[in-house]
Amino acid sequence: MTSTAREGASPRETVAGLMAAGAVFLGGLELFYRPFRLAPAAVILLLAATVMSREQHRLIRLGFAMVGICFVTGAALQVLTHHPLF
Repeated sequence: MTSTAREGASPRETVAGLMAAGAVFLGGLELFYRPFRLAPAAVILLLAATVMSREQHRLIRLGFAMVGICFVTGAALQVLTHHPLF
């Protein structure tokens, strides 16, 4: 029987991956809802995931890129549509 999970993956790596995925979700949400509230939470999650993980670097890099790009784009959209930024 073959397992789809990696053998020897620690719970710490799993939690770090979940934190990074949550930050990616928050980064995407910045496009639609108040980027100045969501960006700090996403960055804190990504920083904690960075400290915790040694194997999730690709996901963490994707998270930082997505949070940055969606922050700028979301803030511009909020200004253009006259919605509050925070």
